[in-house]
Amino acid sequence: MDKNTEKSIINKLRIAGCVFAEAETKMIISEAKSLVDLNKMVEIRADGLPLEYVIGWAEFCGLRIEVERGVFVPRPRTELLVRQAEKLSCSGDIVVDLCCGSGAVGAALAAAQGEILLYCADIDSVAIRCAKRNVSKFRGHIFKGDLYKALPQSIKGHINILVANVPYVPTKAIKLLPQEARFYEPKVTLDGGEDGLNVQRRVVEEAPRWLAAGGHLLIETSEMQAPQTFDMFAKAGLTTKVVRDDELDATVVIGTNPAFNWNEQTRF
Repeated sequence: MDKNTEKSIINKLRIAGCVFAEAETKMIISEAKSLVDLNKMVEIRADGLPLEYVIGWAEFCGLRIEVERGVFVPRPRTELLVRQAEKLSCSGDIVVDLCCGSGAVGAALAAAQGEILLYCADIDSVAIRCAKRNVSKFRGHIFKGDLYKALPQSIKGHINILVANVPYVPTKAIKLLPQEARFYEPKVTLDGGEDGLNVQRRVVEEAPRWLAAGGHLLIETSEMQAPQTFDMFAKAGLTTKVVRDDELDATVVIGTNPAFNWNEQTRF
C-alpha cells in the first residue's frame, strides 16, 4: 500500500469524525483482501459503521474476538468482569456465560484459566453464531434460549462461576448512547427496561438454584445502579460485594452462594 493511498484513507476517516483515523486505517488495510475490498471497508466505516464490524473482530482481554453486524461489541470495561471471575475460578470449574453475545467473556475466562467446563447461552441467532467461532477453540458449549432455559439441567446446582453482562441501560437512556451503539447494535442487547434492571432481576432470582454451594454470580452494572443490584443479590440470599474500577469506568457486583446448597435442601 503506497503512502498516498494511506494518507487519503486517513483524511477520509478524519473528515468522517473518526478520532483514531491513523490506527483505524492501519487495521482496515491489514484486513482488506483486495483494493476493491479496501475501498468498500473505508466507505462503510466513513458512513459510521463501527470499526469492529468493518474489520470483523474486536480486541478483548488480549484476544481477537470475532464479531459481525447484529452482535454486541465487547467493551473494555467488561474486562473487569473477567478479571474478577478469574480470581474466583479454578481449573475444572463449571463456568456459565449468560447473555454471552459474541462469547467474549467466556472465551477470555477460558484463555486465562485454562481447563474449565464452559457453557455459553444467548437468545439471539447472530450472537450464537459468533460465540461458536470464539469459544470452540476452548471446547465451550453453546446453547440458544432465554437465560437459564437454554442450559442443560445436568449443571443445575453445580455452576461454580456464573457471569452475566446483560442489558442494563434504562429504556429512556438509549437515546443518550453513542451513535455507533444506537444505530448499529441491536436494542435487545442494550435495553434493560424502565430502570435498566429487568434482565438482571431474572438472572439473580434464579441464580441460587443453579449455583453450586460456594459458587459465585458476577454481573456487570453501572455505578449508579450498583446499590439496587446489590440489594437484589442480598435478597436472593447471596453474600454480596461491589467492585469498582474508575479507570475502566466499570462496576461489577459479586454474590456468593451459601455453603448450604439450595438444591440439596429441596430434594427432601
